Amino acid sequence: MRFSSLAFAVAVSVATSAAGQDIRYRTDYSVSLGALPIARASFLTEVNNENYKISANFRSSGLIDIISRISAESTVSGLLSGQRMQAQHYRLVYQTGKKTSVYDVSYQNGNVTKTVVEPPPKPRSASWIAVTDEDLKSVFDPITGLIVPDGEAVCPRTLPIYDGESRMDLIMTPKGTRSFTAGDVEGEAVVCGIRYVPKSGFRKGRKDIEYLRSVTGMEIWFAKTAQLKVYAPVYARVPTRMGTLYVTAVKFDG
Repeated sequence: MRFSSLAFAVAVSVATSAAGQDIRYRTDYSVSLGALPIARASFLTEVNNENYKISANFRSSGLIDIISRISAESTVSGLLSGQRMQAQHYRLVYQTGKKTSVYDVSYQNGNVTKTVVEPPPKPRSASWIAVTDEDLKSVFDPITGLIVPDGEAVCPRTLPIYDGESRMDLIMTPKGTRSFTAGDVEGEAVVCGIRYVPKSGFRKGRKDIEYLRSVTGMEIWFAKTAQLKVYAPVYARVPTRMGTLYVTAVKFDG
């Protein structure tokens, strides 16, 4: 699993509630490993008539850059039906050190129709669990999947996620509500526990995958935006083998 993939997935921007309304909005997050700041993420949401586009970037910082500079740029675009987003194209450009990987995924009616990876992946070992055609039906990209329309229960729910390489389920269970602060915004968030279930697109027995599969204490908090009336993440806690990863909104509509 890429170092920032789960952090990048949970650091998600907001969407819109009304087709036909032009909206341009930015959300910012800080990422830390324990008390150590390691990255920043920002998301720009643009809505025009019945279409949407979310542009995201992730940049490592501080001591992480001394070890290996990590960055990611991603876009997802698609159609809006009321508050519901349906992705048509997802692109991730992921860079660690001097190595760059590009993932392009096309969707139709929630199903993956095409994946292009550059450079092409090397031949997989016998322990690689391949992604099947069935795995690519009724799935979300890592960004759209974490935006919940108003009127739907934030959790419990199961999110089938495909990021261009790996297919995973995020199983969310309700854990009550908590107060949150994001910059000058204060409010109440819905707290969901998360269980990570890898499905395919990974090497069997890989230690970080097995750790995330078994770990407890993973959480994500969702708050309802005052202006746009959807639920989006304001906080996440992800235990890792290196320590606990925290993703915190520092700019949020609320």
